[in-house]
Amino acid sequence: MKKMLVFALVSGMVGTGVEAQELNVPYTSFRLPNGLNVILHEDHSTPMVSVNVWYNVGSGREEVGRTGFAHLFEHIMFEGSGHVPEGKFDEWLEASGGNNNGSTNSDRTNYYEDIPSNAIDLALFLESDRMGYLLDVVTPGSVDGQRDVVKNERRQSYENRPYGMAFQTLYENLFPPEHPYNWPTIGSMEDLSAASFEDVTNFFSRYYGPNNASLAIAGDIDPVEVRAKVEHWFSDVPAGPPVPPLGSPAAFLASEKRVVLEDRVQLPRMYMCWLTPPVLTPGDAELDVLSDILTSGKNSRLYRSLVYDRQIAQDVSAFQSSRSLDSFFCIIATARSGHSLSELEAVVQEELSRLEIDPPSDAEMMRSLNQRHASLLDDLERIGGFGGKANQLNRYYTLTGNPDYFNEDISRYNSLDSNDITAAVGEYLRNDRRVILSIVPEGRTDLAARPADTF
Repeated sequence: MKKMLVFALVSGMVGTGVEAQELNVPYTSFRLPNGLNVILHEDHSTPMVSVNVWYNVGSGREEVGRTGFAHLFEHIMFEGSGHVPEGKFDEWLEASGGNNNGSTNSDRTNYYEDIPSNAIDLALFLESDRMGYLLDVVTPGSVDGQRDVVKNERRQSYENRPYGMAFQTLYENLFPPEHPYNWPTIGSMEDLSAASFEDVTNFFSRYYGPNNASLAIAGDIDPVEVRAKVEHWFSDVPAGPPVPPLGSPAAFLASEKRVVLEDRVQLPRMYMCWLTPPVLTPGDAELDVLSDILTSGKNSRLYRSLVYDRQIAQDVSAFQSSRSLDSFFCIIATARSGHSLSELEAVVQEELSRLEIDPPSDAEMMRSLNQRHASLLDDLERIGGFGGKANQLNRYYTLTGNPDYFNEDISRYNSLDSNDITAAVGEYLRNDRRVILSIVPEGRTDLAARPADTF
C-alpha cells in the first residue's frame, strides 16, 4: 500500500493536508541467528551503497565513575581488528573510493561507509571484523593511546574552549547524579584516567554484539545478493549477552536553578533550559516547532526582539534536544557588549509569556512545517552520511521497531495547530522548573541573569 507525505503549503490551511507528495521508502528486513537486525533498501539512482550500523549503546549505558567508554570505543573501532591491520580501515576504504565516519551520543553509537556498489564486500568485511574480532588486537597500549586522544579532544572541546563547560554544567543540573544523561558523552577526565583495561574491554563485550546492533544497507543493491553477503560476513560473529532496556530514575526539576560560571570569554551568554518529553512522544514535535518560531530565521520572534529590534544580543538560538529517556529544551543567547544577561532574560520571558496568550500565526506555523518537510526530503535524496536513508532507516527501527516510520514522523508535525504550541509553552516551559546558566567574563558576575525581584 502506498503512503502519503502530507504538506501544509497554503496560507490559512496549516495542518489540514491540502497538498500531498508520495513518500515511498521500501525495504526488506531479516534477522540473523546471532540477533543482528538487517534492513535493505534498493536505490539505483547512483552506483553507490551506504552500509550503516547502529549499536544500542551510548553514554547512557555507562555508570557513575566509569564514563566516556562509548565515545572511547568510537575511536578504538577505527584502529584495526582481528583481520584488519592498524591504519588499514581508512586506507582500504579510501582506495576503493569510499568514505566513512562514526558518532556517539547518549543513546547510540553509529558508523557508516559510503562506497561504490562494487566495494560492498569490503565495507561488510570491515564492519563484521570489528564487531566480532576487535578484542583480538586491543591491548592496554592501544587503549591508552586512544584514551590520550580522547582526553586531548576533551581539553579542546570543553576545558580550553570558550563556553566549553556549558553543557556538562547543564547536564549536572538538569538530571540527578545517577541519571544516564547526567554526564557528557565524552566522559570526565577523572573517569577516563581511572578506567582499567578490563573495565574498557568488558564494556565492549557487554554491548557491541550483533544482538545489540542494527545494520542498514541502502543504495545500488540486489537485496537477494546482499542478503547472502551479509550472511557470509556476519554469521560467524557470536551473540553477546542479552542487553536489557535502558532504564533511569525520573528526571524532575522541582524548582528553578540559577548557576553562574566565570570563563575566559568576552561576552556573557545565557542558557535557559527545561526538561521535556522523550523523542517521538507527545510534546516533542510541538517543541521542535516552537524552536523554529523563536529563533529560526531573521523573522523569528527572539531574533527579531533581541538581535534586530533591541540590539542587545549578539545571537540567539533554541532547540529541542530529543532523547530516548528524557529530552530538554534550551534557549541560548549571547549578550552584546555593554548589556547584561538579565536584560536578555527579561525579553525571552516576555516572548514566552506572550506565546501563552497569543498563539503563533498561520505564517509562523507554515514556515516551520515547510522547513521540516524540506529538510526530510533533502535527507531522503541521499542514501548515506549521517542524514541519508540508511541512517534514517536504522534510526526509526531503533526508536520504534519500524524502519518505515517516515510518514508517521512527519504526521506529528502536520497534525499540529497553533494552540498546541501555546499549550506546550504553558506545560513544559515553566518558570519554576528550569535551569538558567550564566557564563560571564572572569570577575563580572554582575552580568549574570538574576531574578527580577533582585534588581
